[in-house]
Amino acid sequence: MVRTVCGGCMCECGVLAHVADDGRVVRLEGDPNHPLSEGYMCPKGLSFLQTLYHPDRLKHPLKRVGEKGEGKWRRISWEEALEEVCSKLLEIKEKYGPESISISYGTYPKRVAVGLSIFLASLGSPNQLIGNCHYCYTPHLTADLLTCGEAYTCELGVPDFRVSRCVVLWGYNPVHTFPALGKRIVEAKKRGAKLIVIDPRFTELASMADLWLQVRPGTDGALALGMLNVVINERLYDADFVERWCYGFNALAERAQEYPPEKVEEITWVPRQQIVEAARLYATLKPAALHSHLGVSMSYNSVQASRAISILVAITGNLNVRGGAELPQYPIKLTYMNLKRQLRLPPEVEGKTIGAHKYPLLSGPTSFRCLPHPPSVFEAMLTGKPYPIKALVATSNLAVNFEGTREVVEALKKLELLVVMDFFMTPTAELADYVLPSATYLECEDICDAFCYTNFIAARQRVIEPLHECRDDNEVLFELMRRMKLKIPFPVSSYRELLDYRLRELGLTFEDFKKKGYIASEVLAERRYERGMLREDGKPGFRTPTGKCELYSTLLEKYGYDPLPEYVEPPESPYSTPELASEYPLILITGSRHIASYQSMGHNVPYLRELLPNPLLEMHPQTASAYGIEEGDWVYVETPMSKGKVKLKAFLSYGINPRVVSAQALWWYPEGETYEDRAVKYNVNSIIPMKPPYGYEPIVGTRVLRGLLCRVRRAGGE
Repeated sequence: MVRTVCGGCMCECGVLAHVADDGRVVRLEGDPNHPLSEGYMCPKGLSFLQTLYHPDRLKHPLKRVGEKGEGKWRRISWEEALEEVCSKLLEIKEKYGPESISISYGTYPKRVAVGLSIFLASLGSPNQLIGNCHYCYTPHLTADLLTCGEAYTCELGVPDFRVSRCVVLWGYNPVHTFPALGKRIVEAKKRGAKLIVIDPRFTELASMADLWLQVRPGTDGALALGMLNVVINERLYDADFVERWCYGFNALAERAQEYPPEKVEEITWVPRQQIVEAARLYATLKPAALHSHLGVSMSYNSVQASRAISILVAITGNLNVRGGAELPQYPIKLTYMNLKRQLRLPPEVEGKTIGAHKYPLLSGPTSFRCLPHPPSVFEAMLTGKPYPIKALVATSNLAVNFEGTREVVEALKKLELLVVMDFFMTPTAELADYVLPSATYLECEDICDAFCYTNFIAARQRVIEPLHECRDDNEVLFELMRRMKLKIPFPVSSYRELLDYRLRELGLTFEDFKKKGYIASEVLAERRYERGMLREDGKPGFRTPTGKCELYSTLLEKYGYDPLPEYVEPPESPYSTPELASEYPLILITGSRHIASYQSMGHNVPYLRELLPNPLLEMHPQTASAYGIEEGDWVYVETPMSKGKVKLKAFLSYGINPRVVSAQALWWYPEGETYEDRAVKYNVNSIIPMKPPYGYEPIVGTRVLRGLLCRVRRAGGE
């Protein structure tokens, strides 16, 4: 039996892997000693042996010999693959500059992001393409950092829910996306915590909630401002915290007066009584935990809605307290996030980041993370503007995962070099010049410091040697750096040395760490801002320009944005475009997740496919009846700006508003006969243009994916 950490999703739960005498892994079970998962495993983890031993798993390096996407390949050796990829990358770097080379991760959990990030920094390119950064974690992170200089409302800042007296889940369904946390929330509810769920859909946790706010998609910012109105006007905020540690409260109070519950009810469809009750429960039952995710960040108001939520957490006294928003405190300094910070490039290089001039808080030297604006990267592939992107090394299934499927496919075909590292021949790998077979988490080693860990790290240790000719992606990337004679930004020459280097302050090697399994910080310090534990200068306060929690953001003001949270009606809605809404009368949510699939993974795994055999469109029975649709019918969905339609299977539920439909995301059919069948026909991203006619959200360039207008019709016998 080998103790390791699951790589089936971002949760990174503890695993006990049982290995038979013949070297075959025969059983996976949850590790009861893992500090977070405590023995729990979801279907993705329990079924992972079907991924490890899948007959269609990539086994050898492949080189394209036909046209891109034609499906003609030649098996080559690793020596050939590495030398040819190395040569082509150096050629492109010399001809177009290092910024013409990009990397992408996203399909896997973030472990491969370490090697990819180091590889890109050693090249001197700022274009790290995280395909969903403009609508996933980044809007929340940006909002939190603008407010308090720390991340605490999404992924990071995970509390011990079991000591929370109130839990708010805002556009966040951890039963499917972070199931180990979902389990803890269920336990908190059983212990007496009040549960508030804010979601257009009647989720499993909504069915348990004391209060379910069925918000209109895309209007979460107005709802948060309405709750701030109640908290401020009824003086439910932490007066001492506001007076001592906040900047701009009077201005915030004035803005909140624009959002009385009566007005917010009209905007959000949430009854005013529920708005008031939710605000009172959250503000008075302490400690209270609030976590948010894609339901908020995939909207036109992504950053400003998240800002209102960040402020709500802060002024109610729930920041940096146990059972509230707990700030991470890992036992090592060189965590994944800190490693990324140390890889920041000189300002003159980061100034070339695609999107830097338009989105200075997302991209470029003044940004928090310096990530390119993803849609603009694909435009650079297609048009060569502002300069060409010519090469991409990817471990993500961008052809499926990104909006504007057909445009993305066209962009990937224009690359001079596309290298894909993956487990299977995905729709993205089909377009590659080289496909390299990746080792799974059972065949790799790593230091895990998942976002939801908060105060500990875990050892992922190799259970078996990589099967076939598969290799650890991180080791491959370090080998490429060696062959290209690139200067690695850390004093290491191999991935294994990097693991030892990250543990050096503990006086441990990675071999030592594997024997321990887990290392935790002794105590999670509360109210660190009072003791100078957050700022680099050691002074009390926050890492913001004023040193305080900025309810009025001086940085937003500096860059010409509204310094206070605001609500803007989505550019497509029954209210902003009534004529269009008469033709497309339904509001579409995309991106709904299911526990059987992570990103676009799992659709070819038998156990998981049994749980989720087809892509679903959730709709109200009343709506279905109006269109002659019954449970299980195939239906077409169309959006105003799409060139085609997507085909989904109707799933009828009384738990969704009759004016709203919800489509499952990132679907592809591995068994499809044509590329259209595999990657496009059933993928909701194919009906979302990469570039919207009304532009992007102004601060980080979010493409609206929840709150679009659509229409639905029965597909008939097709």
